Amino acid sequence: MKRKTFIASLALLATLPFVSCSKSESKGKLTIALLPKSKGNQYFVTCEKGARAAAAELDADLKFDGPINSDPAKQNEIVENWITDGVDVIVASCENKDSISTALKKAQSAGIKVVTFDADAQPDARSFFVNQATPQGIGQQLMDTAASLTGGEGEFAIITGTLTAANLNEWIKYIKEHQAAKYPNMKLVDLKPCDDQKDKAQQEATNLLSAHPNLKAIVAVCSPGVPGAAEAVKQAGKTGAVKVVGLGLPSENRTYVKEGVTQAVILWKVEDLGYLSIMAGAAVAKGELAAGAKAFSAGKLGKMEISGDNIILGKPFVFTKENIDQFDF
Repeated sequence: MKRKTFIASLALLATLPFVSCSKSESKGKLTIALLPKSKGNQYFVTCEKGARAAAAELDADLKFDGPINSDPAKQNEIVENWITDGVDVIVASCENKDSISTALKKAQSAGIKVVTFDADAQPDARSFFVNQATPQGIGQQLMDTAASLTGGEGEFAIITGTLTAANLNEWIKYIKEHQAAKYPNMKLVDLKPCDDQKDKAQQEATNLLSAHPNLKAIVAVCSPGVPGAAEAVKQAGKTGAVKVVGLGLPSENRTYVKEGVTQAVILWKVEDLGYLSIMAGAAVAKGELAAGAKAFSAGKLGKMEISGDNIILGKPFVFTKENIDQFDF
């Protein structure tokens, strides 16, 4: 009798509808994974600070991992690990958009939501891109600042992170276009990668100063490049004679700016970029942000406008000797 009752119970269970739960429902909270280009870069450390603030507000778990140095293959490996872990959302700054897009598409196929920030993937490999500012705006601001410091004439050089970094290459494209259109008396004489390392940036800048004795300015489009170039200019005894401008954190450049070695540092509020990226990732995972949206509520940042599939943080800001002490990041 007991055996018959047990078999009947199994048969009844088999007829009941199967109810599935999402990963976030089964775990009770979202798990969001933040992937920087390089986790030792102070720029991304500051992004992480904002990301953790957002995760705390959302009561979400945050994973933070990335290559020690900018390494596309290592980024792919980390994404594969997160697919195995079954995270809910991946928020990635992509060193090589083509390389990482395959891994991100695999994550999407596994039901993981993907948002990019800082440096984009292929559009079909993510839902939204959280952009710090428009590439054109960044490139033009860098070129305008360098031109204003040199009187709109003379030779200048660029220090970049890596030659494969898509976002840096796009900024450089707009620097070149803006220079050609607006500053014909300026000439770009060289472009060197520093692999996102300050020491290598210093060495490359030293080489530039030697190879181009008439150099008037160095423009760095990656954050380690600015203090690296500044130290080279300082040690060469060319403070003021060779202007230094670039994208960087106030905290890493404050001394050089106040000494007059670096004339201007351009950036956005990096902590807010990390915060906004996590808010966007969570909103996508919860179904609060979907294709076609024109805006969404991003916590303390308020309502953020969306252009297509791009969420724009804001315009670049110029830090100078007069205002740099007002900022602590």
